[in-house]
Amino acid sequence: MGVEYVLNAEARSDMGKGASRRLRREGKVPGIIYGSDKEPQAISLTHHELANQAKNETFYSHILTIKLNGKDESAIIKDMQRHPAKPMITHVDFQRVNANEKIRVHVPLHFINEAKAPGVKAGGLATHSLIEVEVSCLPKHLPEFIEVDLGDLELNGIIHLSNLKLAEGVELVELLHGAAHDQAVVSIHLPRAAKEAEETAEEAAPAAPAAGEAPKA
Repeated sequence: MGVEYVLNAEARSDMGKGASRRLRREGKVPGIIYGSDKEPQAISLTHHELANQAKNETFYSHILTIKLNGKDESAIIKDMQRHPAKPMITHVDFQRVNANEKIRVHVPLHFINEAKAPGVKAGGLATHSLIEVEVSCLPKHLPEFIEVDLGDLELNGIIHLSNLKLAEGVELVELLHGAAHDQAVVSIHLPRAAKEAEETAEEAAPAAPAAGEAPKA
């Protein structure tokens, strides 16, 4: 992972809705960092810095560095709350990372070669059922994204979770629950109008004569 994300945080002791509102008026975001057998710590971050980094897709599937109390903490984003009407982050949760403990992170899917797919060339449309998946792995194996290659996908073809190519040490959390959780990721089918036209044409076509039977005039 070439990109590095660093956030500066301050410990805070004031809790409650009133304290959080004051922080937001000051351009800060209340948050908490927890996990890795340490006590949870309430923190605050500069909204501008957090919002700028949060614009990047890979921010959410990266090990972040939180500078707190003169020390660096490795963590991942577990939850980020936003204002329903304003471009404002209202709260953020971080989970500390231990190099020897597996973590669960939602990782985006990158779809490639869609235009080259035989099913698309035949007039089909690709339907993306999932845009991200939850993975389980050690921090050192965490991927920024997972590629989904549609280059060989035919019309009416489906790529399932079990078809995804994963890096070493990476597991899909959904598949850990059993084969019944092998969800569809992407599929290619004819648009409804084209499918209906095809079915209508098939119904209207005259039936082929049986062997030995003369064609009808």
